[in-house]
Amino acid sequence: MNTTELTNWQDFKTTLQQNPELILQFQYAADKKVDASYHITEIKQAPIVSVDCGGVMNSWTEIIIQLWEPEIQESERAMQVSKALSIVNLVEKSLPLNPLGVVKIEFGNSAYDTRQMYPGNITIEGENLIVHLNPDFTQCKAIGRGGSCGTTASGEECCTPETKNESVAEKPKFQLFNLADEGQSCTPDSGCC
Repeated sequence: MNTTELTNWQDFKTTLQQNPELILQFQYAADKKVDASYHITEIKQAPIVSVDCGGVMNSWTEIIIQLWEPEIQESERAMQVSKALSIVNLVEKSLPLNPLGVVKIEFGNSAYDTRQMYPGNITIEGENLIVHLNPDFTQCKAIGRGGSCGTTASGEECCTPETKNESVAEKPKFQLFNLADEGQSCTPDSGCC
């Protein structure tokens, strides 16, 4: 069994190009593969620009391959890598994909909520090229840089709870009444509902 680690679109595409005769499969959980009838429905390129909680601007590009699993199994065998590459080539005629873009696979079915996952690694097992998917995750980029989250105008760390010294709008107070105690009631035919 050969294993390849993936880092970007160029690495992913190169791995596919090196194995056109193999069968392309996606494993989204332990012992769970996308049904062999899957379709690659679209390939999206998403430029992301963000400002993190430390005030630093970040930008990157994501290349998202969307898989769709039909309700009725149409095939016993998944598509060959060469067919996936023909879809990639068709897409890249209209939309040049950033070679350094972060690859994500978007998938879900009736038993698995739709989500975007990272190709963790690719293994070759017999005639199969298996893309092992890892769930996406949230992160604090400021802390990830080894810094703090930055400070607010009051000097507080941005990720700490608000303090009483900050001007915070007071929450409205509600008073509850039991209508039955006051001789009033709401019944289905009373017109109050």
